[in-house]
Order: sequence, then C-alpha cells, then structure tokens
Amino acid sequence: MSPDLALQKALLARLAATADVTALVPAANMVDAFGIPQRFPSIVFGEGQAVREPLTLEARHRRIYATLHIWTKSAPSARAIAGAVTAAVEGSPIVGLENGHHAISTVVSDTRFLRDPDGETAHGVMTVDCLMEVAT
Repeated sequence: MSPDLALQKALLARLAATADVTALVPAANMVDAFGIPQRFPSIVFGEGQAVREPLTLEARHRRIYATLHIWTKSAPSARAIAGAVTAAVEGSPIVGLENGHHAISTVVSDTRFLRDPDGETAHGVMTVDCLMEVAT
C-alpha cells in the first residue's frame, strides 16, 4: 500500500473516532469523493502528494500531503470543523499505518476558507503534512 493511501486511511479512522469531530460531521459524511458532496456537512478526502525526503541514504522518508475539503452551509461551521480536525490530527501521534509505515510527525500546515459562488455553501480546504518513514 502506498504511504499516501495508508495516511488517508489512518486519518479517516482518527476523525471518525474523535467525538469532537463527529459531533460536527457524521462519520458517514467523511468520504473520498469528487466535487461538492450530496450531504452537508461533509469532510471530503481530496488531493494528495508524496515527496521523497532525502534525510538518510536509505531513502525511506516521504513527506505526504493530504488535502481535506470541508463542506458546510455556513462559514462559522466550516471554521469549527477545521478546529476540531486540527485538534484530532495534532492531538496525538498517528499510529496504526498499514504496511508498516511510520508517521514521524503530522500537522495541519495550511487551512483556508472559501465562499462558494452559489452564496450558500462554505468550503474549507486543509492540508495535512506528514513526515513518514516508509516500509521497504
């Protein structure tokens, strides 16, 4: 399993198991999908990127970037969800990555909020940055 998919699965499990997050977004509304979701509020796992980190000669480190999209019907709600997601991601180390990958550090490195042109939908975009040692 690729390290970016392992991180996505671990993040989904973490968010779905965090009461402060599920109080704002039902776990069933946390999905890997395209476009604007059918259910609000939602957290949509979007784009990802894996970059080699030349920390050692073994070349076993990757910087994984995972993009989370928050969709709601109000800007204050999007900000509240982003705060709960940040606390869940940064509150304790990400463990249990599949295929023996190991998360060294995981932070929310970027959060921005957009107003959808429809005048009703609020959209938050978060970037999760994880330094990972990948299994060989």
